[in-house]
Amino acid sequence: MRYERLDAAHYVLRRKKFLEQLADGALVIVTGNDLLPSNADGTYGFIQNNAFFYLTGIDQEEGYLILEKGGEEILFLTETSEQIKIWEGEKLSRTEGTQVSGIRRVEWLEAFWEVLDQKIKSEVYFYTDLTQEDRFPSFRSRAAWTRELLLEKYPNVILQNPSKILDAQRMIKSATEIEYIQKAIDTTYAGLKRAAKFLKPGRYEFEVEAEISHEFLTRRSRHHAFLPIVATGANACVLHYVDNNAQCKDGDLLLIDFGAEYGNYKADMTRVLPVNGNFTERQAEVYSSVLRIFKALREQMVIGNTVVQMKAEAMRLLREELVHLGLIKPGANPNAAQKYLPHGVSHSLGLDVHDVGEKKTPFAPGMVLTLEPGIYIQEEGIGIRLENDILITESGNVDLMAHVPIEIEDIENLMI
Repeated sequence: MRYERLDAAHYVLRRKKFLEQLADGALVIVTGNDLLPSNADGTYGFIQNNAFFYLTGIDQEEGYLILEKGGEEILFLTETSEQIKIWEGEKLSRTEGTQVSGIRRVEWLEAFWEVLDQKIKSEVYFYTDLTQEDRFPSFRSRAAWTRELLLEKYPNVILQNPSKILDAQRMIKSATEIEYIQKAIDTTYAGLKRAAKFLKPGRYEFEVEAEISHEFLTRRSRHHAFLPIVATGANACVLHYVDNNAQCKDGDLLLIDFGAEYGNYKADMTRVLPVNGNFTERQAEVYSSVLRIFKALREQMVIGNTVVQMKAEAMRLLREELVHLGLIKPGANPNAAQKYLPHGVSHSLGLDVHDVGEKKTPFAPGMVLTLEPGIYIQEEGIGIRLENDILITESGNVDLMAHVPIEIEDIENLMI
């Protein structure tokens, strides 16, 4: 592993806390992810099922986890073969599986159904992210495949999905999880500094992306937390622009929405850089409006508030700023502002970039959320979004990106 593994005690505690919330005698099944084929004999880079990782620390494909409340914990791993050794290297041994996860009984993957036959009950808690299958109907995960076999093999068993229970637990980050998120954030900041020094008129968006990627890889981040958005000019008004193939022109802005991962934990940052090193008067005016909204919303990221309420307040603040910018008139239809900020302004952050959790869940100590207001003026080729990652605490909040430049003068100085 490039990253430093957490001690197994963390996973032991997580499983204990999770099982305490289930009925006595509960049987839980969680699947790992598979390698996904690309073309010919190629595969996409492996990314673990985060529920499986959260409970085991295992960052290897094709695993299963069986948990019994009041009974055994059993981890199933792929056994290394001579062919696997030659082509991929050795997989975790049983002993290593125990060392990583704290699970005493480790079996090879082939034994899963045989062991399950001995353990199966009338009611099974089977963790699966069903929304993933709904969004991508052509994609069939190991979880979906296993669920189909469970229903076929044990037609009288009732399957329950404990995702809401585990998701609520995952929303509250431990001190160690916050440390890992901070490492991802600090790596992201290093990428920003490198990109800012590199940027000038004539550079291409993908060249800026390459500079960021270089910084990530040299700091033990295995990959971007998500496909980075490196968008110059009007491209910044396309919310999920990831082509990153346009040339950066003198006088334009460059919006970069990106983040590193560290040990599967993610960062999510957005900054806007003037391509030539200096904001124009109009660009600075719009930027300042977004920054005022950002600062006002950050003060409201406290216990009891919600993502839904944050968006409502963001739209109220936005309407005031749009009047100031001359984009709408006082008393205009409230819906007129929507075109200038068509996305949400906050989401949970953790093992997933858009981490688990309900938008209506009140903020609680230990939650980490993004804050990302923006203003997009397509006709002027200006798209500005500012995004930091915020930790909710008993006494308010902590901006985990407070050390990252965000003021206009500081951004311009960053590029010198």
